[in-house]
Amino acid sequence: MGLSVEGVPIPTPKSPPPTEQAARTCSSTTPPPTPTTTATPNAAPARRKRRRDLRQDAGRLYDYSARHSRDVAFKKGDILEVINDSFRFSFLLSDPDWWNVYVIRTGETGYVPRNFVAAEKSIESEDWFFGKISRREAEKMLMGEENPRGTFLIRNSEQNPGAFSLSVKDWEQDKSYHVKHYKIRPLDSGGYYITTRLLFQSLRELVQSYARNAQGLCHVLTKPCPKPCPQMWDLSPETRDQWEIDRSELQFIRKLGSGNFGEVWYGRWRNGMEVAIKTLKSGTLMSSGAFLEEAAIMKKFRHDRLVALYAVCSREEPVYIITEFMRNGSLLEYLRNGTGQNLEEMDLVYIAAQIASGMAYLEEKQLVHRDLAARNVLVGDNNIAKICDFGLARVIVQDDEYCPRQGSRFPVKWTAPEAILYGRFSVKSDVWSYGILLMELFTFGQVPYPGMNNREVMDQVSKGYRMPQPATGFVSDPVYGMMLRCWDTDPDRRPTFEFLKHFFDDFPVTSEIPYREVKNKSSHS
Repeated sequence: MGLSVEGVPIPTPKSPPPTEQAARTCSSTTPPPTPTTTATPNAAPARRKRRRDLRQDAGRLYDYSARHSRDVAFKKGDILEVINDSFRFSFLLSDPDWWNVYVIRTGETGYVPRNFVAAEKSIESEDWFFGKISRREAEKMLMGEENPRGTFLIRNSEQNPGAFSLSVKDWEQDKSYHVKHYKIRPLDSGGYYITTRLLFQSLRELVQSYARNAQGLCHVLTKPCPKPCPQMWDLSPETRDQWEIDRSELQFIRKLGSGNFGEVWYGRWRNGMEVAIKTLKSGTLMSSGAFLEEAAIMKKFRHDRLVALYAVCSREEPVYIITEFMRNGSLLEYLRNGTGQNLEEMDLVYIAAQIASGMAYLEEKQLVHRDLAARNVLVGDNNIAKICDFGLARVIVQDDEYCPRQGSRFPVKWTAPEAILYGRFSVKSDVWSYGILLMELFTFGQVPYPGMNNREVMDQVSKGYRMPQPATGFVSDPVYGMMLRCWDTDPDRRPTFEFLKHFFDDFPVTSEIPYREVKNKSSHS
């Protein structure tokens, strides 16, 4: 039985098809040699022309395990060949998530996540290349306790297209471990340099040179920074577009929490992939049709700082929403009762930047969250923060939690005045809520407007009252100033999430030098 995509049958070959593209999964900084093929001498040049080598881009500890009959397992370092005939090639171009490949080591054919592979000998295939990440994210990953001095990565420059930045973990007696950054500039004639004294034809050559000798850097480059596992957006190729699944495929393992609308469980899909399962109480949804329409929108929105929606079970009640599992739970509980109680100021800044980044994406897509708060942000390993429940408020029955006219349980303390009084929810009302979330974050989960009930909050805020800068926590003058801007009475005067993202990405540290210049050999020695 062959595979099929959108009703078009695709025969499953038992050996590599004659028209194909080669693929390789990431293995190490130096790729192994390209394997030999059985093509005839006359066909070999044409065949090589049609090949595009790929390497897995999943990090040092990550392989891929098949989760469905249509996908295929592979290990880091495996050689894959992307199947390429006229139909398949058009499919590859149109599907950004899954590629149909032949795994040379196992002889199996099936689909693999596109973001787990990259073209061999391309910059994306290198263990040390991290692409488009922020300076703050680079520092967070490099500062992992397991990384020795000289651990490094290269990323795209945030200011100069076509240029790159080298980030290196260093140690000094007075500063302990920290990260230094160097600009990698492109040459008009091709190639790159950090200092004009040393020019390189490629980034690979640059890395190899500084791995042998520091040549003015703070330290010789010792090892690439470990990469996090790529984001999975689907349970399997089968659920990419058909994400109504059978509830018998879910295993409920541990209850994580409960709320007005139902419970959240840690579980597994088909006894394998870890997932979070949100169960919605009977009568919670306005209608199944409205929910499915909203879920379709949520499924399409993809960003590294949004919790991925995998699937739903909506044919009977209770309705289940299946999402990615975030190990440390809600940000609120993490700050109050988890290891988040020990976070430093820059850890909190990092979380604030991540939330602003996710909200900037929703802002760009013109999607209003309506319930942005620390309870609706989830935390994973290494303080990775992601926004959850975006868009869900629009399909929840209007009970006293979400209807300001029916009771005190409406989240008044997080909601902008125009939304409370006139029901005017907008991106700018989300910005107001983000300001309240910042207060929660930098006070380690303190309840907003302490000592005041909802009615008092509504009355005082309408008269111009704003929460004062607390004496506890890490609410510095710059952070508090940004909170006040988020709480401007005029929604149009509040900052955009794009601005807020850059504010926290570039948050000033007085002792920090933005970029380092390479020392002369004589001064470095």
